[in-house]
Amino acid sequence: MNDAARKLAPLAKDQAEQHYREAPNNLEAEQALLGAILVNNDAYYRVSDFLKPVHLYEPLHRRIFEIAGEIIRMGKTANPVTVKTFLKADDKVGDLTVAQYLARLAAEAVSIINAEDYGRAIYDLALRRSLITIGEDMVNIAYDAPLDMPPQNQIEDAERRLFELAETGRYDGGFQSFNDAVALAIDMAGQAFERDGHLSGISTGIHSLDSKMGGLQRSDLIILAGRPGMGKTSLATNIAYNIAASYDPEVQPDGSFKAKNGGVVGFYSLEMSSEQLATRIISEQTEVSSSKIRRGEISEAEFEKLVACSQMMQKVPLYIDQTGGISIAQLAARARRLKRQRGLDVLVVDYIQLMTGSKKSGENRVQEITEITTGLKALGKELNVPIIALSQLSRAVESREDKRPQLSDLRESGSIEQDADVVLFVFREEYYVKNVEPRDEFDPKYEEWKMQMEKVKGTADVIIAKQRHGPTGTVKLAFQSEFTRFSDLADPSFTQYEH
Repeated sequence: MNDAARKLAPLAKDQAEQHYREAPNNLEAEQALLGAILVNNDAYYRVSDFLKPVHLYEPLHRRIFEIAGEIIRMGKTANPVTVKTFLKADDKVGDLTVAQYLARLAAEAVSIINAEDYGRAIYDLALRRSLITIGEDMVNIAYDAPLDMPPQNQIEDAERRLFELAETGRYDGGFQSFNDAVALAIDMAGQAFERDGHLSGISTGIHSLDSKMGGLQRSDLIILAGRPGMGKTSLATNIAYNIAASYDPEVQPDGSFKAKNGGVVGFYSLEMSSEQLATRIISEQTEVSSSKIRRGEISEAEFEKLVACSQMMQKVPLYIDQTGGISIAQLAARARRLKRQRGLDVLVVDYIQLMTGSKKSGENRVQEITEITTGLKALGKELNVPIIALSQLSRAVESREDKRPQLSDLRESGSIEQDADVVLFVFREEYYVKNVEPRDEFDPKYEEWKMQMEKVKGTADVIIAKQRHGPTGTVKLAFQSEFTRFSDLADPSFTQYEH
């Protein structure tokens, strides 16, 4: 060996040792925990709420933990004898058979008091392994610089994966056992029973709408559509404020907060500024016309009312983002951040057609809207919150005799109709009747028009054109245009009917 080779040999050895690093794990902690569970099944319940089989490093340990959990949940006893029947008899752990290994785990079991500590240590190591995977992917993608993933997209993807890891402790998704799904469904039913109004979802604050929809269901995409002047933004604002104003937080065992009633609301106002939106809400709450507020035509008493209302509203968890032309990726990143920092229970987007897609070359507007609605649906599932997305309707409505909207009137409709769990149309006949007022009040048709106007004045229809979880139909509401406020009708006898 020449001198150069002799000098390089130890360096190569050092580098080889540096480059080989085992993923963080603690097999002794896994063995101790499994031993504790096999000796005393109560140990399983100390860790089962946060520790899942996937968090264990050794595949055999994962299998043992999973089998023991299933046996215990069925009300039976998990011990080396009952567990071994579900494992391959010819598998070996070193020189031991699986049956011998299970017996060894139980024989060397630690006290049940330590079970949770071991569980936490295993869980933390699993999180560290997940962080390493995300970090390695970030480094590799940044080095490769693929054309389809510019740096901004990579940041958003990393932020999404880190958010999912922080929220759930795992980011791989994957299949969920039907047992877990059933347990979630029963939990939801229990929460509905305890919640005000016995709703399975979040109350909109409008009872006649709630009774038809069961409130806003988590992870649903709710499309709220209407022609200009129908009041779709007003309805969305009313619902958003009602939810935020009735927010009643409940402390969870881990110290976090969960909404018992109402919720934290994120409002993306792409059309109006936050100040215009606030003016609308103040007008609705104080019953002082928003046009009077803007022009300054208010009395001292009304001004005091506004000040008192604004002080009360400062405590309401309603957060407004007024960025125009926001992309679906930016919207998702900001929603994740809001959920991490303040919590999030409902998201409102006003409105879909003002958002932008990723603008891939040659993509048309219909494809862009498809990307936006698919992204909103995925975001609702990821954050587990209902998303109310407003949408325009095509002009086809205006050319028809019957101005009531239909699903086919949704602009770039295919994907909006397909991805939505609920489609609501806001329709105010008063708007159309007002426009055909005869010019001459001595015209014989004037009396007929006046009678028609009296019939529809101050009312609005919310048409439930599609609903995955319930009936379609129409809900009649009261609408006060000067305060842009929707509310339940005083006479409940003609509030709603089904198709």
